[in-house]
Amino acid sequence: MKILVVDDERVLVKGIKFNLESEGYQVEVGYDGQEAVDMAREGAFDLILLDLMMPRLDGLQACMRIREFSTVPIILLTAKGEDADKLIGFESGADDYITKPFNILELKARIRALLRRAGMAQQEAGGGRLTAGHILLDPDMRSVWRDGEAVELTAKEFDLMELLLRNPGRVYSRENLLNIVWGYEYGGEYRTVDVHIRRLREKLELDPANPEYILTKWGVGYYLKGGNG
Repeated sequence: MKILVVDDERVLVKGIKFNLESEGYQVEVGYDGQEAVDMAREGAFDLILLDLMMPRLDGLQACMRIREFSTVPIILLTAKGEDADKLIGFESGADDYITKPFNILELKARIRALLRRAGMAQQEAGGGRLTAGHILLDPDMRSVWRDGEAVELTAKEFDLMELLLRNPGRVYSRENLLNIVWGYEYGGEYRTVDVHIRRLREKLELDPANPEYILTKWGVGYYLKGGNG
């Protein structure tokens, strides 16, 4: 599970990151509202912790902007405890609200509960499976089918395909794909992405030479046509 933590209190961010990573979560951090929006747009996060009072964009504005393109669960962190502030937070698209100072055990419990609810909602919406025409991917089983036949993908091929299926129509540059799927700067070896895209087409497209779903936006990057992601 991948969590984004955004707060301008760097010491607090460091502590939350340490505690969540000790629970096995993958954690990325930011320090202002605009950074939160940019990172949420670029990354595939399972949950976002967002401070209310931050520079550039406050948490409410950031939450509303993230809601324009994502349904990722969001927990607002704030020093304010008034009911009116909580209502404004929920109206801005937040899923939960925790007041500082908080017990880290309570925060972990809120995170687990929200991730569990999000997972159940996804299953009710369609078993968590992602499709695009004849392509079917099951994230929980980490299995893929092409026109009803099981296909074996490497771990990175699977992660790349899942990202594209979850964000149909969104064009990713090779640099973005390297950062998101491989998780670090890959020394500028953008050909790594090209090779994986070619393999996905060979394994999943009915006519790899004329792909129907895994498409190229010339001069920009790659994207997936259609899908239910």
